[in-house]
Amino acid sequence: MTDQANSAGSGAGSAIRVLLADDEEMIRHGIRLILRHVDGIEVVGEAVNGAEAVRLAAEHRPDVVLLDIRMPVLDGLAAIEPLVALDPGPQVVMLTTFGDDENVTRALRAGATGFLLKDEGSQELIRAVRAAAAGDAVLSPGVTGTVIRRMLSGGGAGAAAPESRVAGLTGREREVLVMLGEGISNPEIGRRLGIGVGTVKSHVRSILEKTGCGSRVQAGMLAHQAGLMG
Repeated sequence: MTDQANSAGSGAGSAIRVLLADDEEMIRHGIRLILRHVDGIEVVGEAVNGAEAVRLAAEHRPDVVLLDIRMPVLDGLAAIEPLVALDPGPQVVMLTTFGDDENVTRALRAGATGFLLKDEGSQELIRAVRAAAAGDAVLSPGVTGTVIRRMLSGGGAGAAAPESRVAGLTGREREVLVMLGEGISNPEIGRRLGIGVGTVKSHVRSILEKTGCGSRVQAGMLAHQAGLMG
């Protein structure tokens, strides 16, 4: 990570609990140094492989897991599903030095919140942690192009026609899906619709189940593919 950390944090509410998982000690050290000076963010554990990440996540119940793709014992891609299956499950942000199509697609299908390149600056890292904790998609600019290409090509979102996949949604779920397509956070969706964040999360879970999407990023892509964005 580059740049210097900004110590100005949100300072409101309980701290965002973060688990780091990377087999490179220098990477973990750099991320920890950045986040330790940010109000409202707390690093609750560090793992050197995916298996340890799952164990520590079950123990410490982090809100966000920053997960390297390539690790020994159990790699990051294989660790996503057991992590998001925890109750409550953390938001998983993949850390990588590259953003190839295959890894992006596999991670999003497995339920990752998004991707962050390791060479992003400290401010981008802090924003990513806060966005993930709020339930927002996190996509590094270096990865966004890959996702857009996949969306435009119709890849990575399932074989069924987009229109048929959204046919079973209720009217309210369609409203929420459109807002996912706009990249709007759960709190903002709640404000726009006059409902609580917990209700928004319930709608998002229902949308993912009904459409077969693995993450809100995929759901946002589906909203565009199904022609719901106006």
